[in-house]
Amino acid sequence: MTIRQKLEIIQKTLGLTQTKLAEKFGVSFPAFNSWWTGKSIPRPKMQTAIDELFLEITGQKIIPADQLVAKKQILLKKASEHKKVVAEILANPDIRDQFILKLTYNSNRIEGSTLTEPDTAAILFDNIALPNKSLNEHLEAKNHQAALNYLFDHISNNKNIDEDLILKLHSILMNGIRPDAGAYRNHAVRIIGINLPTANYISIPNLMSEVVAHAALSTKDIIALSAVIHSKFEQIHPFSDGNGRIGRLLINTMLLKTNFAPAIIRQEHKQLYYTYLYKAQTKGDHSQLEDFLCNAVTDGFKILERAD
Repeated sequence: MTIRQKLEIIQKTLGLTQTKLAEKFGVSFPAFNSWWTGKSIPRPKMQTAIDELFLEITGQKIIPADQLVAKKQILLKKASEHKKVVAEILANPDIRDQFILKLTYNSNRIEGSTLTEPDTAAILFDNIALPNKSLNEHLEAKNHQAALNYLFDHISNNKNIDEDLILKLHSILMNGIRPDAGAYRNHAVRIIGINLPTANYISIPNLMSEVVAHAALSTKDIIALSAVIHSKFEQIHPFSDGNGRIGRLLINTMLLKTNFAPAIIRQEHKQLYYTYLYKAQTKGDHSQLEDFLCNAVTDGFKILERAD
């Protein structure tokens, strides 16, 4: 595969302009453009950087086990430095609002919302109705805020992860948007854009019972468990709509129960997230998804510690 072909795949996956991609590699646009047009080739060090990024975004990168263990140990140390993460969030309105904004904006944007982060903040905190945005987008933002508030209170009161919680979060998230809010789907669905079978709707109650019981288990490796549960949940696809958002809320419920900060899965990393999730679902290799979640939780701790 040529340098140009690799760069094209990287650009398409990351959704970057050539100018932004040049910045990512730390080179001038003229230098980058000369690689693109074939007028010159990158130096060996830069070729290595291109190859490594290409492997990463195509799900081929091998995550060394010791590297993943080290990242998890750093997060465990972070968690030990906080008495109770959810209590800190609830006790500090500015931190709570930052989590609500970042989680709501990014999760909805991943699912196709056109709201910008400032748009989302205006709807959530100033109750502004934006004339150029749909009613559904307003509801999606406010409902996600309400779901997070419910989740925070649920964890603060030391309540368990169970099916009632999942169904309640869905009923809040889809309130006023779908008539089947808070209920599992009763029809077949498929995940657009990938060849991945979803569960037969008749088997959803049993499958969800198993997944939720697994999610509630005590573990010394919450990152690994979160990756496994998320990949299973998204493949089951238990709802007619809202599966991605509920799946990410479930991840954060599990993390908060273990005193980790919520994972900030950023919309600009959508394609990487989908690539790693698909690899976990089809290959049984969760290492890249785990590594991705480690980075997302690190971003969460930055908000908690006002370092973001």
